[in-house]
Amino acid sequence: MNPMTALALAAASFVGSHFLLSHPLRRPLVNRMGEGPFRGLYTIVSFITFGLTIWAYHSMGRQQPLWTLGEVGWIVGTLLMWLGAILFAGSFVGNPALPGTRGPKGRTPGGVMAITRHPMMWGFAIWAIVHTMMVATPKALIFDGAILFLALVGSMMQDRKKQALLGEDWHDWTAKTAFFPFARGLRNPGFVAFVVGTALLLAATWLHPYPVGIWHWLS
Repeated sequence: MNPMTALALAAASFVGSHFLLSHPLRRPLVNRMGEGPFRGLYTIVSFITFGLTIWAYHSMGRQQPLWTLGEVGWIVGTLLMWLGAILFAGSFVGNPALPGTRGPKGRTPGGVMAITRHPMMWGFAIWAIVHTMMVATPKALIFDGAILFLALVGSMMQDRKKQALLGEDWHDWTAKTAFFPFARGLRNPGFVAFVVGTALLLAATWLHPYPVGIWHWLS
C-alpha cells in the first residue's frame, strides 16, 4: 500500500471512530455496556487509531516541505502556539463540559471559557494549524488536517448535541460565549491558564526533537 494512502486511512480511522463513538453509537453502546466500560472502549479505540496514525506518519521519513516560512512566520507561529497552550490549560478550569462538573445553567463564563466555549478543541486546532504552517510537508497536511477537522467539526457537533439535550439552557450559555476565540472581544484567560499554559508551551517546545518556539532563537 502506498505510504500516503496508509496514513490517510489511519487518520480517517482515528477521526471516524471518534465521530461514531461520540454520536450515533454512543447511546446504544452505553445502554448495552454501561458508562464505565464504554469509556474504556472509547479510550482503547482512540489510542489504537491515533497510534496507527502516528506510526504511519513517522514511517514515511523526511519529506521536502511545500513551502518555507521566514522569521515572521516563526514569530506568528510561536504566538499562536502560546494561545493554544493557554486555551488547552484553561480548559480544565471551570469547564461545564468536563465529566462531573455542573452544567452551564445560570453560569457566567470566566477564564478561557469567556474566550471560546471550546478551549480544548481550539487548543488542538491551533496546534494543527501552526504545525501545518511550519512543517509544510504532504504528510503533515494529512496528519494535521485530520486533527483540525476533528477539533472544529467535533466542536460543531458537540454544540448540536448540547442544544438538543439542554434546550433553553444551552441557548442561554451560547449567548454568553463564542465559538471562535475572541469573537466577543478580548478576554482575560485567567492567571492559572496563563501560567500553566506558558509553562506547558515552554516544556513542550523544549522537548521537541527540533528547536521550535523560543528555542528556535535561543539554540
